[in-house]
Amino acid sequence: MGFSDRSASDQPQPDPASGQPAADKPAVTGGVIPRLTEARAKLEARDLPAAVAIYQDVLAAAGARPDVLVAISGDLGSRGHVRELIELVAPHYDAGRHGPATGLNLLQAFLAVRDIDSAQHLLDILFALKRPELEERLFGFSNVIGELMAGHNEAAPTVEDLAGEPEVPNKISLASISKPIWFYGIEEAAPQLLPRKEGKLRRVAFAQCTLPGLTDAAERSTRPEDDLGRFCRGLPLWFAETFTAAAGYDAIAAVGVSSHQHYVLFPAEWTADNVRELNESSPTPLDYVVTAGLRNRNDDFELVLRIWEVKKFRELKRFSTRWTPASVDTVLREFQEQLRLYMEWTALPVGNGLAYSAPVTPLAHIHALGSTLTQFFSDKGVLSPAQVTGGTEPFLRNALANPADIRAQLTLVSGLIRQKAHGVVPEAAALAQAQGWLATDQAQKAGLSDLLSKLA
Repeated sequence: MGFSDRSASDQPQPDPASGQPAADKPAVTGGVIPRLTEARAKLEARDLPAAVAIYQDVLAAAGARPDVLVAISGDLGSRGHVRELIELVAPHYDAGRHGPATGLNLLQAFLAVRDIDSAQHLLDILFALKRPELEERLFGFSNVIGELMAGHNEAAPTVEDLAGEPEVPNKISLASISKPIWFYGIEEAAPQLLPRKEGKLRRVAFAQCTLPGLTDAAERSTRPEDDLGRFCRGLPLWFAETFTAAAGYDAIAAVGVSSHQHYVLFPAEWTADNVRELNESSPTPLDYVVTAGLRNRNDDFELVLRIWEVKKFRELKRFSTRWTPASVDTVLREFQEQLRLYMEWTALPVGNGLAYSAPVTPLAHIHALGSTLTQFFSDKGVLSPAQVTGGTEPFLRNALANPADIRAQLTLVSGLIRQKAHGVVPEAAALAQAQGWLATDQAQKAGLSDLLSKLA
């Protein structure tokens, strides 16, 4: 009957012969605990259907046992299988019989898929248990539900939801960028720019920024990129670039692309399911996924960033900030610093890769990174030529706005080198800036003199 207060008629009835409560079902073949252990091993092997089949057998025989529901909800939830958690556990859960632990796991699953009505109903049931030690945590969930009800309740799209019109096959995938985007094209001439990292590294993926509430996302995705889309892709590239320069981290950026050779804009926030899909598509399991959502109301921008721990599958931290066009660079610098502090970002030793310093004008750098990605994807055939606006204006603007930032200058240099490879005559101002910078002491000390010949 689902997660609700059961009436007396729903409780197990006494066996007439013994006077004891009758067993719900026959005993599990092989024992409950060994079968749960077997299911957990199937999850570790990423064989979800086999694990679900075992859980169904166990629940049919022992679904009334509190330890069983706690174990199943914990195993599925910690690995991001929240929909399966809901489908299996919700029909069996009774707060009075099973206690709050399973209820909390189920509540988090409802929130992960943005099922607000079910989350609110279950929260009311948990409050009714009158457990003082849970009140602070339950009030925290109540605040989350209130925020979602205030307008943040869109369910993030699945790959199938974003697949476009059914008569035209359209596959949406997440492309991973494992190196700073400006490094592609100059890696042979300047391999020393990337750091050498050894030992156990924390794998972190920075996901494309979403645009919750965007009503024309599907149509807008088919157009050549604009400033908004460029920002959504440039932001994770900036964060990944930042953590590539950090000790102890292996960072990637993930952006959405369509098999129709255009980008994808996501009109809703990432959910637990989306994070799980990203982790399962990664060649190496991730430790953290960082997602973001951007809203704009009359040039008042709000950015919400969430840090997910993949192993235990929980949201570790939520940051938010606001800006206007006049304050954007100051706010973004402070926001990046806040992220670095929380993630315990530490610089690599001097001489190991390119030393890091944050750009003075982050917005220009973010847009330049997004434009570089478009160039790169065009070269690889990921984007059609019609999607590429061309020009070096974003690169030059970034280089001039961040004159002391070597990464900003390298973004311009790599963009010009890529243009030259396609026979595009560079703009005079952009070429002069790049050549002039490559002749500076900063560029010479970084060992970049060979790049001058690539622009000649």
